[in-house]
Amino acid sequence: MLQRAWTVSYGELVGLLLLTPVHVLMVVILLGAGMAMLWRARRPRDVYLVDYGCFLGEPHHRITFAMAVEHAHLMTSLIDNESASFMVRLYERSGIGEETSVPDSFRYMPPEQGIEASREEAELVIFSAVDKALARAALNPDGIDALVVACSFTTLTPVFADAIVNRYKLRADVQSVNLSGMGCSGALICIGLAKSLLQVAPPGRRVLIVATEILSSMFYAGTKREMLVPNVLFRMGAAAMIMSNSPERARFRLGPVVRTLTAAQDRDYRCAFQEEDDEGVTGINLSKDLPAVAANALRRNITALAPAVLPASELLRVAFSFLGHRFLGGRAEERCYRPAFHKVFQHFCIHPGGRRVLDEVQRGLGLSDGDMEASRMTLHRFGNMASSSLLYELAYIEAKRRMSKGDRVCMISFSPGIDCSSVVWECIKPAADPENGPWAGCIHRYPVKLHRQILKRTHEQQEHHMRPIKN
Repeated sequence: MLQRAWTVSYGELVGLLLLTPVHVLMVVILLGAGMAMLWRARRPRDVYLVDYGCFLGEPHHRITFAMAVEHAHLMTSLIDNESASFMVRLYERSGIGEETSVPDSFRYMPPEQGIEASREEAELVIFSAVDKALARAALNPDGIDALVVACSFTTLTPVFADAIVNRYKLRADVQSVNLSGMGCSGALICIGLAKSLLQVAPPGRRVLIVATEILSSMFYAGTKREMLVPNVLFRMGAAAMIMSNSPERARFRLGPVVRTLTAAQDRDYRCAFQEEDDEGVTGINLSKDLPAVAANALRRNITALAPAVLPASELLRVAFSFLGHRFLGGRAEERCYRPAFHKVFQHFCIHPGGRRVLDEVQRGLGLSDGDMEASRMTLHRFGNMASSSLLYELAYIEAKRRMSKGDRVCMISFSPGIDCSSVVWECIKPAADPENGPWAGCIHRYPVKLHRQILKRTHEQQEHHMRPIKN
């Protein structure tokens, strides 16, 4: 009896042992699936750029070099001849071409700087950019869940975000943010904000970003040279982007977003400063230290960005180069190894704040003339349109049919502060009709040889327009 009981128990035990591997496998699978679900739930969502649109001025918005010179010298009640001549010389070296746009308010004598002029300009450029972004994304306005608007120097009541809600009848539960004072990094700061919103939102949510600068309220009617520079460089423009946390119909995947602020240093804080001159006229004082300060901020930003984008081999080379200079007594004239960013990124969009700013960035990152082509051509064709300029540069690359699936784009911009921001994109679907954008009708003329054009304009046009002033 005892032996039989033992035999039964032994058989049951054998049966249990035979089933154990199956049970173990099922437990492993269930645990693995649970861990995967937990990881996916806690992992930040990918964020995408669905599409974008840019304002394109009409022919009557165009201001040529000759028109700008004549306009400057006719405003004798506001700007003396010496200041007008200074702006002419600056214009000659700026890299700005003959087809940039200014608002109608600039054509008055003196320029119109009232609230109504600012509102008319804002509605013109913002609504045009949003219309194009919605059309390219094949999206109805009621599909927008959040709205972020960046405009630095002009804030009206109601704010521009409310004007967009009213125009497109966005839903009552739409989240809206209106940023001011962010300068030319405004678009990239908005992208960082949208990323934070979308990573914690349910799948399928969309954010509309609008970046612009309103010139009608920015015109400086004084004689201080440092404050006359924005009159020459800034032009009318706006860009709109639709971002989502769903890859459906998306064209770019968002990568690292890095923002570096150096405002703790007094020189950096005051290098681009809105203030009144000695006569009480308000303007933006651009210090001569701006290129050097921007270069320092760029170095800090790239130092923070590099670990997220560079391969291990490049990081090791940088580390060994630094240690060699730090501890092995490298010669002072020898520079540390500069990472080969052109091997990581196929395209660069650098804020076209002016020829000197672009020169500093090119030298600092070791970029080729080809890497800088989109930035310099955007400065030539459209001027400095503040933070929206970067989307015009992206449109240039696409209009040239240079964007391919898997290409990576690095965007870099600067703002007063100094604020240096960088954003990385990866193309997942090139544009179906890349020439249907702000470069339509003129992309075949680019790139142009800037230095030869500037030299020719200096000798021919300056002589023609300066002679009557001297008489």
